[in-house]
Amino acid sequence: MSVQLFTYEEVSTHNTRDDLYMIINNKVYDITKFVEEHPGGEEVLVDEGAKDATASFNDIGHSPEASEMLEKYYIGDVDPSSAPVKGGASNSNGEKSVSASPQGNPLRIIIPLSIILGYLYFRFFVKSA
Repeated sequence: MSVQLFTYEEVSTHNTRDDLYMIINNKVYDITKFVEEHPGGEEVLVDEGAKDATASFNDIGHSPEASEMLEKYYIGDVDPSSAPVKGGASNSNGEKSVSASPQGNPLRIIIPLSIILGYLYFRFFVKSA
């Protein structure tokens, strides 16, 4: 039995809630039916879908059960001769549906905000008591 190979470009065209592929560890998954069931919300999958989401998947620290769940959505492997697609791709209707906003770690906002709030709390509530 041969494994179907997908290029990064092919995966990038499956980028809507109704047709969503994702690459994790060089394996391609059709996660369309899982979008509504995802405990972290569907928006996360749509934002990370249609591309290699290995780093995001591993950074979250998914449970072994989550990794096992992937197997039922497995549809093939990434063609090793293909190259990752830069930027978001358009679907067959020419619509750009993958988020075009800059992706980043929310801690870059949360940590400085926490420091400022801690300083203000100390300055006005602890010191004046």
